[in-house]
Amino acid sequence: MTSAKRTAHDTDLDVGDLTRAIESFNRYYIRLPAVRKLSFTMLSVLDTLAVSGPKRLSELVRTEQMSQPGLTQLVTRLERDGLVERRPDPADGRASLVHITEAGREIGVSRDADRSRHLHPLVAQLTPGERQAIAAALPALARLAELGNSQAAQR
Repeated sequence: MTSAKRTAHDTDLDVGDLTRAIESFNRYYIRLPAVRKLSFTMLSVLDTLAVSGPKRLSELVRTEQMSQPGLTQLVTRLERDGLVERRPDPADGRASLVHITEAGREIGVSRDADRSRHLHPLVAQLTPGERQAIAAALPALARLAELGNSQAAQR
């Protein structure tokens, strides 16, 4: 089904409106002050490793959409800062896997707590209906992210 509103299938969901809302929220969210300043790309690598487990550099190149030399430099910096470590790949002794360290994992935990602290007073200003609408949308948004991540992993 096609329409000027670019709806998703036969629902009243306007994908353009969804895109604009996500982009607007993302602009706000990624600019929240952080206790420890790391680039978005560094944080993305740490998050990927925290969620998906150890990865080869070639896998990270795909997930992070970076060049091999750029990612190698980034991992070297993260390793120097004690946030990741390279270990031999048990399946292939010629290769190594990048593992997140406890210090790297703590970055994500503290960042989540810090962001929650910033969002809490904003959420408190929403009406009960707005809070309920967001709560009801969370499973669908999580599923949408899951589908997107799965599709990206297949590329």
